[in-house]
Amino acid sequence: MPITDPIKKQIAQQRRLFFKICFKCGGRNPISASRCRKCRGTRLRLKNRSLGAKK
Repeated sequence: MPITDPIKKQIAQQRRLFFKICFKCGGRNPISASRCRKCRGTRLRLKNRSLGAKK
């Protein structure tokens, strides 16, 4: 069931798409993180946010 309320949709997109992933352990971190919360590694990347159909 799709979300029709634009405010709730924006909140859901922020939670699902805007965070960083650790290269070492794959842990999810906040967008403001400089180190991983699980392994303390410094190699973080942004989550891939490209939209499109799955193949």
